[in-house]
Amino acid sequence: MAPPSFDLGLRRQAGAPGPSPGLGGPEPRAWQRRLIQLLRARLVAASPDGQDVLLHAGPGAGKTLGALLAFRQLQREGRLERFVVFCHRSAIGRQWVNAAARLGLDLWEWDAPGGPPPPTAGQGLLLSYQGAALHRLRLERELGRLLAGRPWLAIADEVHHLGLDPLEPEATAWGHAFSSLSGGARLRLGLTGTPFRADNLGFCAARRIRMHDQHGPAERIIPDLCVEPRALIAAGDVRPLEFRFQDGWVEHGRPEDGRERETSPLSAEQRESWRARNLRRAIRPGDRGGIALRLLLQARRRLERVRLEHPGAGGLVVARDIGHAGAIADLLAQEGDRVHLVHSQDPEAVRRLAAFQAGEADWLVSIDMCAEGFDAPRLRVVAYLTTVVTRSRFVQAITRAVRMDGDRSGQESIPRRPSYVFAPADPLLIGYARGWTTSEPYVIRPRPPAMAAAGGIAPGSGDRLPLQALADDAGGMISVSGPVLPNLGRRSA
Repeated sequence: MAPPSFDLGLRRQAGAPGPSPGLGGPEPRAWQRRLIQLLRARLVAASPDGQDVLLHAGPGAGKTLGALLAFRQLQREGRLERFVVFCHRSAIGRQWVNAAARLGLDLWEWDAPGGPPPPTAGQGLLLSYQGAALHRLRLERELGRLLAGRPWLAIADEVHHLGLDPLEPEATAWGHAFSSLSGGARLRLGLTGTPFRADNLGFCAARRIRMHDQHGPAERIIPDLCVEPRALIAAGDVRPLEFRFQDGWVEHGRPEDGRERETSPLSAEQRESWRARNLRRAIRPGDRGGIALRLLLQARRRLERVRLEHPGAGGLVVARDIGHAGAIADLLAQEGDRVHLVHSQDPEAVRRLAAFQAGEADWLVSIDMCAEGFDAPRLRVVAYLTTVVTRSRFVQAITRAVRMDGDRSGQESIPRRPSYVFAPADPLLIGYARGWTTSEPYVIRPRPPAMAAAGGIAPGSGDRLPLQALADDAGGMISVSGPVLPNLGRRSA
């Protein structure tokens, strides 16, 4: 009896190459071989709590290829027959289809509702998180019919997006849909480069361990396999990052009755309301002597220096909103730079992103479109000028600049030449920079009613050591570098 084909209204991704003949393809890296061994062991053990496997690997590690290599090997061994990939952006979906084709795997994108069936069956099915949530009931029926009795692997890309809220299960529709649709999978593999959330929620395809510490009961999510950025840097798979935090004094209010303005040093302010207000004012580009303008000028000069050894290098500015991004783009254009401005409301955004990746512009100014899945190895300088200070968003933005391409890999020795991050000297951002190369445990704590109403807080935020005040030289640039970051007291102009 022939196996059933995926006839849910699938279509091959436009422009995707066909399957490669034979079983060739790239050889797995050492950590990818470990992933294959881990999944095989989970399949053999078949323990009740062994269904979920969480992989944390830094950007550039090769998570997509690693997951596909693992499926292909386990399929050859007769342990798995099908796989279903869930992802949250169309650009990421195209990367999955292309990577699968390199390995001779057919991966079909579900085009709901009513798309034409493919001419042949494929081993894999690609779903978007949004599509899975919108068509969950239909997919439950169809997947149950097509995959019943067949061992299959569910893959959740950037799985931290699949939040789970026991108090409001319907509020996290993506997580609810994935949990329902992947219930029959032999294994569920969660992939993430940032295994934490800012809202104190758990997420799917991640086992939780109960714990108790000085703060009380909690749960901890620990990846089953962790490939830290510092290991990737040491192997030459990605670039190290060097940070330049622009400090300065921030003025508050207006002088009244002849009194002087009250000022606060950006890097030393520990009062949360003042810290947030300082950052809002620090990123404004209009002040000719302000922090944002000094930061942009420093970033431009650094990009010019990088281009002496990497002529095609480009820069990224992460802005706060459309108006703010437009003002920054205008400033860069006035300096003679070629600038592409992209945001989610721009119908030309996808084309502009592709043009930047191809080398058309010097700078890309973006708000919310250059996080997971945006792959531009020419990026060497990032200017972070937004008020979003969660660790996940900061790490996602800065690690756009760590990727290597094949041509540069052949030209540079290990460790690779660094990329550079410029940001206001906000204490939270400096703290994130200290630990971006290491994996920190994600601790989920019970939320008091007041915290739950406010949306929770970032885990671990109360464990950071306060920075020392920089006294009268708070206008300097704080410089940190290397995969293991030193104390942040050293400053350079």
